[in-house]
Amino acid sequence: MEKWMKAGLIWAGIFVAALVVVSLMQGAPKEQGREISYSDFLKRVENGQFSEVKIEDQLLVGTTTEGGLAQTMAPRDPDLIKTLREKNVNIKVTAPAEMSPLLQILISWAPWLVIIGVWIYLMRQMQGGGKSGGGGGPFGFGKARVQMHSESKVKVLFDDVAGVDEAKQELEEVVEFLKDPNKFQKLGGRIPKGVLLVGSPGTGKTLLAKAVAGEAGVPFFSISGSDFVEMFVGVGAARVRDLFETGKKHAPCIIFIDEIDAVGRHRGTGVGGGNDEREQTLNAMLVEMDGFDASEGVIIIAATNRPDVLDPALLRPGRFDRQVVVPLPDIRGREQILQVHMQKVPLGTDVDATVIAKGTPGFSGADLENLVNEAALMAARRNKRLVDMNDFETARDKVMMGAERRSTVMTEDAKRTTAYHEAGHAIAMMYLDGPKDPLHKVTIIPRGRALGVTMSLPGEDKFTYDKRYLENQIAMLYGGRLAEEIFLDGQQTSGASNDIERATDLARRMVTQWGMSSLGPINYGEKETAVFLGRDMGSRSAISEAMAGKVDAEVRAIIDRNFERCKKLLTKYSKEMELLAQGLLEYETLDVSQVEDLLAGRKVVVRKDAPTKRKTVKEPEVVIDAIDGGQVQAKAKVGDKLKSAVKKATKPKN
Repeated sequence: MEKWMKAGLIWAGIFVAALVVVSLMQGAPKEQGREISYSDFLKRVENGQFSEVKIEDQLLVGTTTEGGLAQTMAPRDPDLIKTLREKNVNIKVTAPAEMSPLLQILISWAPWLVIIGVWIYLMRQMQGGGKSGGGGGPFGFGKARVQMHSESKVKVLFDDVAGVDEAKQELEEVVEFLKDPNKFQKLGGRIPKGVLLVGSPGTGKTLLAKAVAGEAGVPFFSISGSDFVEMFVGVGAARVRDLFETGKKHAPCIIFIDEIDAVGRHRGTGVGGGNDEREQTLNAMLVEMDGFDASEGVIIIAATNRPDVLDPALLRPGRFDRQVVVPLPDIRGREQILQVHMQKVPLGTDVDATVIAKGTPGFSGADLENLVNEAALMAARRNKRLVDMNDFETARDKVMMGAERRSTVMTEDAKRTTAYHEAGHAIAMMYLDGPKDPLHKVTIIPRGRALGVTMSLPGEDKFTYDKRYLENQIAMLYGGRLAEEIFLDGQQTSGASNDIERATDLARRMVTQWGMSSLGPINYGEKETAVFLGRDMGSRSAISEAMAGKVDAEVRAIIDRNFERCKKLLTKYSKEMELLAQGLLEYETLDVSQVEDLLAGRKVVVRKDAPTKRKTVKEPEVVIDAIDGGQVQAKAKVGDKLKSAVKKATKPKN
């Protein structure tokens, strides 16, 4: 419809312009001559140079005796005809061409028609052109910026969503209602008006909503919660009303609101109080959801990863009366998700989705998709035709530990410190008694923000944590610091800062939240929720100062106990520590099988496609007497840079 209207305006403008041109051409004289003055024209008449003169209103066209033409504009001269007759000039009088009344009307209205047409076109452009997803321009604030996908464009089905079988089962009722509403209505049942999808980022909430629309074969409207709120008052409420009105026109359909917590937070917690624009938008949404009938076939599906901040009125029955949890996939779900994404990638014969799924605990669907994509990119960089298991292993290490920073230059001392630090973690991980995560890989190649990484790989998903497991984790975290102190003459570096932070946090949680201390099963911690202005600012601590001291003492006892456990362990296995540290200095990266071969005295097998070993740069210390009598220390790499360092160090200060 929009294309036809635009084309009509263009052709109307062309038609009016053509009429103007035709009318101007009709008013033009058929014969024209050289333009002369009226005085010159009369002089030629007196001299008998004209044989004929044509008169058309005030235009005079004279034909000379030689056949030439000359023309001029004549004033109201009553003596002109008398003069022409005296000189025997043949006189012809021609009536001016008359335009039809219709043409005169069109010409007079043509400028106004053009102006009106341009104004209508610009107004429609500023209002978004009437398309769904409008709202652009200064006159379209009240239009909801919704993206409409017709039933023919939604190609996602439940088969494309893997790893969330329970969530799919709950949403199948919505699909059946959209296909056959009478099945539920004849028994007095009422389908939920709204379905809230709750889950961590990347678990597939948006994909599930699209799959519902694809399975039901209905239009799918998508909008973000942040699209409702603008700087102008009342815009969010107007867009909510427009959104629901659009849904009713296209019923049955699905309206999907992503990140609804952007507009559905608790009322009374904002800075603006009751006049806050966000609250007005939420009020409009509550009224609209309560006002339309579920029998209209409009299903509202919303997604959030913060259900704790949503207003209770939004979650009551009659609005979002069904919450569907979309959890992180378990090992079976991860395997299914990997198989879905691996269909788009040419795989080698050694690729096993089950093994990859076991090695990716805690990965969401988006993480697994990214893993497959990274593996394909790595295979392409290596000029392979198939993506093999080694590419997936390398991609997993990159996703979990960060990309290798092989360009980072490390001194011999820094490399040696990192080797003993990571060896301490690995030995503790291998020889600690009790439940623990098995060692997967250890490297002294900088990854992400760390100079080295010791990676464990749980064999199964964990939903609860045993006290012995947590204490082993604390002991393992202190393995790096203890290895430096024991094997590097009491050395202490800042590289253990993250290990200390994580160990302290685990110990404090054991005391304050999980009841794993002599203080008993009492929660001494604060709620780990966001602070809302006007509601939580005046809250007081849940424990007294005396109890806080006891908590700190219990935390310290847990840390000291496991610190000593790890110290005894590393001292007992000092031989293995030295072997592993030297092996890391030589090979830089070792997986668990290579570590076992190294400690058993067997030959370490290095992969053929392993990266070349980095060069270690020795940095000499240059001490030079400066001009002011003091000393300036300049460190430089060997080679040409040593000269520039010396020059810089000896340069006099201003």
